[in-house]
Amino acid sequence: MPSYTPPLRDMQFLLHEVFDSVERLKAIPRYAELDADTVNAVLEGAGQFAAEVTQPLNLSGDSEGCTLDRDTHTVTTPKGFKEAYAQFVAGGWPALSCEPEYGGQGLPFVANQCLYEMLNSANQAWTMYPGLSHGAYEALHAYGSDAQKQTYLGKLTSGEWTGTMCLTEPQCGTDLGLLTTKAEPQPDGSYRLTGSKIFISAGEHDMAENIVHLVLARLPDAPKGSKGISLFVVPKFLVNDDGSLGARNPIYCTGLEHKMGIHGNATAQISLEGAAGTLVGEPNKGLQAMFIMMNAARLGVGNQSLGLTEVAFQNALAYAKERIQMRSLSGPKAKDKPADPILVHPDVRRSLLTAKAYAEAGRALLVYCALLVDEHLYHPDEKRRKQANQLVALLTPIAKAFVTDNGFIATNECMQVFGGHGYIHENGMEQFVRDARINLIYEGTNTVQSLDLLGRKVLGDQGAALKLFGKEVAAFIEAEGVNEAMAEFINPLAFLADKLTKFTTELGFKAFTSPDEAGGASVDYLRVAGHLVYAYLFARMAKVAQTALAAGSTDPFYTAKLQTARFYVARLFPEVASRMQTARSGVANLLDTDAALA
Repeated sequence: MPSYTPPLRDMQFLLHEVFDSVERLKAIPRYAELDADTVNAVLEGAGQFAAEVTQPLNLSGDSEGCTLDRDTHTVTTPKGFKEAYAQFVAGGWPALSCEPEYGGQGLPFVANQCLYEMLNSANQAWTMYPGLSHGAYEALHAYGSDAQKQTYLGKLTSGEWTGTMCLTEPQCGTDLGLLTTKAEPQPDGSYRLTGSKIFISAGEHDMAENIVHLVLARLPDAPKGSKGISLFVVPKFLVNDDGSLGARNPIYCTGLEHKMGIHGNATAQISLEGAAGTLVGEPNKGLQAMFIMMNAARLGVGNQSLGLTEVAFQNALAYAKERIQMRSLSGPKAKDKPADPILVHPDVRRSLLTAKAYAEAGRALLVYCALLVDEHLYHPDEKRRKQANQLVALLTPIAKAFVTDNGFIATNECMQVFGGHGYIHENGMEQFVRDARINLIYEGTNTVQSLDLLGRKVLGDQGAALKLFGKEVAAFIEAEGVNEAMAEFINPLAFLADKLTKFTTELGFKAFTSPDEAGGASVDYLRVAGHLVYAYLFARMAKVAQTALAAGSTDPFYTAKLQTARFYVARLFPEVASRMQTARSGVANLLDTDAALA
C-alpha cells in the first residue's frame, strides 16, 4: 500500500526563502499580522490531516467506488469518505482562505494552495468534493446578489454544504455555446430549469447536507451561442427564509460515469426537471461569472497533478532503494547482497529525477500563482493588482496544461520504476496513473489551454502579459548574469527568453494570415512557454540554494535542490528545441491529410 509524507520542507523553502511570501503578503492590510510560524503551523496540521485521515482511504476508495440508488437518486461514497469529510469540516479546513465576514479564517490563498496539494497527494478523488466548493464560493462572492451571498456563502465556507459547476451536456463539452438547458422565468423572480448535464464531478453524494449547483442555462429569449448563456444557483434542497433546508429540488443524479480513474468521486449525470434556481449576475452573461469558478478549477487541476506527481515520486523512490535487480554496470555496489538496488541504474534515476523535477517546479509555479491571486484580490496598489491579474491570467493555462502533462509523464515513469509490480493495484502506482489521466482532459482540455495561451493570453493582448513576465525574468537574468556560479542556470534561461520573443512574433504573423497556424502550433508553444517558466523558477531556487551553501549550510536539502535543477536543465529543458521545430513546420502536414484520414 502506498505511503505519503507531506513535503513541508520544500513548501517552506518556497514560501520563506524563494518568494519571501510572508513579507510580500504583509503589504496587504488584511495580512499585516501574518507570520511564518502561523503559516508553518497550518501546513503541518494540513499535512497531518492528509497523511493520517484521507490517504489511508485512497486505495480502498478506488476499489469500492460510489454507488447510486436509482430509486432515490442518492449516492453513497466509499467507506470512510463521509467520516473523513466530517473531520475536515470540524477542523475548519474549508474556511481557511474564506472571508471572515462569512465565517472564514481569512488566511492567504497560498496557504489554501498548499493544503490542497497535500490533499491531492493523499486522495484526489476525495479532495474533489470540497475542492469544487471554493470555486462556487468565489463565483457567488464576485457575482452573487446580497441574498445569494447571505444564503450560501456561510454554508460553503463552513463546509456544511458543497458546490459544483454544471456546464457540460451530452452534445457539448468545450463548446458551451451549444448547450440547451432552459431556464423559464417565474412570477416570483426565480427560474425553473430543465435539461441534462453530464460529467459533473461531486454532483451527488452523502458527505454534506446540501449541494449548491452552479448551472449554465438559456433564458427563453437568449441569443444563440455563448452570448446567450446565463448562470443560476440551483440547490439540491431549497433553502427556507430562516436558512433551514426545505423541499427536495428536482435536480437529480440519474447515473454515474464508469471511469478510468478517480473512482471515489461521483462523476454524475444530472437531470433538471423544472428545478428552482435564481439568476447569478446579469442575464446572458453567465460565462463571465462562471469563468471565476473555471479559472480557479484550472489552477486546482494543476494542483491535482502536482499532488499525484509528488506521491508517485515518493513511493517510487522508496521502492528503488529496496528492490534489488542485477548489478551496476560499473561493478557491484551492494556487495553484501545478491544484486544491487535498482536505484544504482542510470535510467531508473532518470525516471525518478523526472518526477522530482516536475514536482518541484510545478510546486514553485502554483505557489507563485497563488501569491499573485492574493495580490490581485487584495493588494492596496491598483497597479500591482492589475499586474498580478495579468500574470495569473497568462500563467493559468500553463499551470493547468503543463503541470498536468508533466504529471502524467511523471506518474508513468514512477510506475515503470516498479516494473511489473507497478501494474498491480495494491501497490497503488497504477491508480496514480489512472487518476492523473483525467487532469489533461477536464476543465478545458490541454489543447484548449494551449489555444487560450497563444491565441488569447499572448497574441490577443499583443503580448502585454508576456512582456510583463519577461521583464521579471530579464531583471533576474541581469542580476545574476555576472555570477559565474549561476551560469549553468542563467545561460539556458537567457537563451530561451530571447528565442521565445522571436518565436512568438513569428507565430503571430503566421496566425494573422491563417488562423489554423495557431491551432497547429499552440500545443508546442505552451510546452516551450512552460519550460521558460520552469527554467526561471529553477534558477531562482538554485540561487537560494547556492547562497545557503556558500554561507556554510550543511543541509543536504540545498545540495539536492541544485542536483535536481541541473538534471532539469540537462535532461528536460532541451525539449524546447524539438517543440519549436515542430511548431515551425506549419499546419499543412496536419490539414493536407485527407487521404491519410479517409
